[in-house]
Amino acid sequence: MNICIVTHKLLKGDGQARVNYEIVKELLDQNYHVTVFASGVAPELLEKPGIHWIKVPVSGWPTQLLKNHVFATISSLLLLKHRSKFDLVMVNGFITWARSDINAVHFVHSSWIKSSVHPSRLNKNMSGFYQFLFTYSNSILEKLAFSRAKIIVPVSEKVKKELEEINPALDLRVIMNGVDIEEFYPDKNKSRSELDLPGNVPLALFAGDIKSPRKNLDSVLKALCDVKNLHLAVAGATQGSPYIKMAEQLGLEGRVHFLGFRKDIAQLMKCVDFFVFPSRYEACTLVVIEALASGLPVITTYQSGVSELIESDRKAGVVLGNSEDVAGLRNAMNLLCGDEELRKQMGANARIIAERQSWRSVAAKYIDLFKEVAKSPEKAIVVPSYIRQGAVGNENE
Repeated sequence: MNICIVTHKLLKGDGQARVNYEIVKELLDQNYHVTVFASGVAPELLEKPGIHWIKVPVSGWPTQLLKNHVFATISSLLLLKHRSKFDLVMVNGFITWARSDINAVHFVHSSWIKSSVHPSRLNKNMSGFYQFLFTYSNSILEKLAFSRAKIIVPVSEKVKKELEEINPALDLRVIMNGVDIEEFYPDKNKSRSELDLPGNVPLALFAGDIKSPRKNLDSVLKALCDVKNLHLAVAGATQGSPYIKMAEQLGLEGRVHFLGFRKDIAQLMKCVDFFVFPSRYEACTLVVIEALASGLPVITTYQSGVSELIESDRKAGVVLGNSEDVAGLRNAMNLLCGDEELRKQMGANARIIAERQSWRSVAAKYIDLFKEVAKSPEKAIVVPSYIRQGAVGNENE
């Protein structure tokens, strides 16, 4: 089977790039032929037999919005030229104007634009306008992309529900993101002093962007005021962050440890007691699954996109139904801070859950779907009325 994957990047980073990296790696290890339309590919993948990289150049364009449209145009022309060579084409959201067999959905702009913390609501300036334009245009174009795919792969049940609101006729198959269970694993012998973390105190970890309110560090700091014995390590670039001053104003400067941007998240997770991440909007955040693999109980929200893992057959933490529930967050932090045995039980469950989500097992699910789609007869692609009536534009094929 000759498979084509269209993605902006194929790198061992995070998010969409990481998911596609792991899929391609497993395909190549199983001797499939893979053609990749991308702007960048990890060098180690290019060393493997069976891969063909067709570079989509986008450097030099001044904004990400323009880069994305240039990528979509070039990838469409490339697919028009090479489509007959492929048994299957997988794309990621709106990344091309061409039809696809499978569209993996890592983010739903139609939902993000409704969020109370969307930058356009917080910044009434040119930056906010650009963010509105970026999200709004993508919310329109992603609907077109979904309607032109045979099967849609949402990365969580939350994303599945968001897609059902867009078009209930879509054929949806959930495949959640994965984790490197060899990089992230429990190790209670790891010394905190090596990482400049306080010893002999309950310690939680928050990791993510701390410049904007999307990840919701503000609620964590407010809740921490009433969890008297708990310390909090915060991993994230501090330049331009308002939360250092907020922690000082709340009288938390002795208990909140801002670590800056860190590449050693796996090591940090080995040194803390639990992970807290009450994000206001995610699709299926990788950092929470990494915390589970590290044997950490997790406090998060339904909005983080991983609630079905935390509250599966093995309870591995606390899921808040509302990201603004500071009282619920405080109660959850108090619960895990004060009950070591509960942390141990949830931590053991977390590791078991994460082992089911190894990157290899996730890639295997995609490959099984590839086989199914490649063998199935052509089926009609449902085009909603708002597209048929010309709200988006005409087909380019």
